[in-house]
Parts: sequence; C-alpha cells; structure tokens
Amino acid sequence: MREEEQPAEFLLQHLSLFTEASLPGPVLDLACGDGRNGLHLARRGLPVVGMDASREALDRGRQRAKKLGIANMRFLRTDLEREGINPLGEDRYGGILVFRYLHRPLMDCIRKALKDEGILLYETFTVEQKRFGKPRNPLFLLEPGELPRRFRDWEILYAFEGILESPRRAMARLAARKPPEALKTP
Repeated sequence: MREEEQPAEFLLQHLSLFTEASLPGPVLDLACGDGRNGLHLARRGLPVVGMDASREALDRGRQRAKKLGIANMRFLRTDLEREGINPLGEDRYGGILVFRYLHRPLMDCIRKALKDEGILLYETFTVEQKRFGKPRNPLFLLEPGELPRRFRDWEILYAFEGILESPRRAMARLAARKPPEALKTP
C-alpha cells in the first residue's frame, strides 16, 4: 500500500475502539479528502460516511472504494463551513474521525452528531506547528489544551499534545467516548 493510502497512525493505534465493540451507528470520516481513513474502517466491515467539500477528492475516494470492492462507504459532498447550519445532523454517528482539520464552529456539531457511547478520534495541528511549516493560520491551529477542554465532559480515553516526528509536526490527539445522556452533567 502506498504511503498516501495508509490510514493515519493515530487511527491504527486506536483501531480497537472501532472494531472490538459494537458502535451505535455508522462512522463519519469528517473532511475525509479521498477517504483513506474511512476506507480503512470500511474494509473491516464498518459502515462509513465520508464527508468533504472537494468533489475531486471524493471522486478519488469513490474510485478507490470501487477498486477495493468496498460497498459500505458512502461519500457525501458537503460544505462543512457554511454558517448557520449543522451539516452533520444530530444523533447520527457511532464514531467520528477528524484528521488534520479544524473549523471551530463544527465542534458543537460534532458533539451533537455523535450518538451516546460513540467514539471520537480527533487529530490536528496546534499553534506550535508554525515552527515547522504549514498550516500557520491561527484559525486552523489548536490553542494549548483546547481539544480536551472542548470534550472535557466526555470520557477521555487518550489525549496527547506535543511534537511528533517523521515528519516533525505539532499535533493534538484525542480519543473520547460520548457519555450516555444519564451521565452528562447539566
């Protein structure tokens, strides 16, 4: 498998969260690009929805799915940054993957879209990334502690913030489970 087809290392490290338990719904691969992470889960029999704004990237994902014989992944072209709407819907997904993407207004949408007991896997750049290259725009970079703070009322299964190697980059990672309604704090 070529490097660009490899799923994210963070997904591989936490694959069991998706494969060893029954999720309460399909997995959303948010801002999926060509769907490499979602396709990895779909190959393991999970129903997956890949959502992105790029028609070209989604077309590449559809072609890869067809080539691999994957029929349980749908690709949806969606403007994820349109103001005033929730493009994700509510209480729809058993898991959500977000890699190398940050649009802060979507954070509340993610919280609403994930079903109770669902799994969130989120990895993106922090403000320290400016030292190593793109992205440099603060709109696309997490502040220190921002990711776990946004999901502090969820069960945090794993959290990391720091520098990763090969290539050198500043990242935050979070694996979290949405608590059942009864356990949520008012």
